[in-house]
Amino acid sequence: MERLIEGKPLRDFIYDHLESTVSRVEIPGKSAVSHGKVRDIFQWSEETLLIAVSDRVSVFDRVVGTIPFKGQVLNGISNWWMKEVENILPNHLVSVPHKQLSIVKKLSPLPVEVIARGYLTGSSDTSILTAYKNGVRTYCGHTLPEGMKPHTKLERNIITPTTKGGDDGHDHNTSRDEIISSGLVSEKIYNLVEAAALNLFETGQKHASAKGLILADTKYEFGLDETGTLYLIDEIHTPDSSRYWYFNDYEERLSAGNSPRGLDKDTIRHYMQSIGYNGNGPVPEIPSDIRIEAAVKYINLYEILTGSNFIPESGGFGNIVP
Repeated sequence: MERLIEGKPLRDFIYDHLESTVSRVEIPGKSAVSHGKVRDIFQWSEETLLIAVSDRVSVFDRVVGTIPFKGQVLNGISNWWMKEVENILPNHLVSVPHKQLSIVKKLSPLPVEVIARGYLTGSSDTSILTAYKNGVRTYCGHTLPEGMKPHTKLERNIITPTTKGGDDGHDHNTSRDEIISSGLVSEKIYNLVEAAALNLFETGQKHASAKGLILADTKYEFGLDETGTLYLIDEIHTPDSSRYWYFNDYEERLSAGNSPRGLDKDTIRHYMQSIGYNGNGPVPEIPSDIRIEAAVKYINLYEILTGSNFIPESGGFGNIVP
């Protein structure tokens, strides 16, 4: 039986909300710290920030449109994971006043982020698979063996760091040695980051496997408090920051020369690539059926990972007080 939300089949419910997505958040009386590609961040108190997760979707470092309920799904998955992994590393989450909003500790973000990778995959110009196809065998400081096939498992999980949004607004691949030698992050802190990222990734992979999924790769961001304690910030294991595949037909699809079947924003990325868009020039409009398909995947992933039904919250953000 097709999944129902508020008495309607899931796709019909999403269709009804195609024109009511949250494209930008403004909080009266609160100063915006930043309006990112997906998140709008506000100063909430001296010690806290409010993160509003919009329904914007970005690929190739460009915002290309909105997906119904995306913000609530991302916030829900990330905050569920924050509680699941708080024994590994403290995180920034303080409270969740609305399914699309989170109040978090104000921390000092590290100027780098890290991608944990378990598979030779990706579709962007800077992805490990693209680099490998172009003959690169040393990627972000890691040596890759010859003869690997697309979307296959790496010999071990690796951490590949990037600098955050340079002068051109794009993240750039780097390596552990480059980060430390340039002074962006101390060796002590980077070692903590790498160990935490590998631990978090392995935990995420085990949970995904138990749910019939493969967590192929994911992105983490970290920050420091005034004492120098490392925290997990931003988001964790969401379909925006991660690549999830179905396990049951993974081998079959690879044997047939196809990409794995996924539950992430590759739905949008692949559509954009199919019409020749790679982040340059005017952003083409995303058709309704692609937006609906992406929303279905986001909601399905929420329900698979958390083990609970996605129940949307409507009616605006209400009277949220610090």
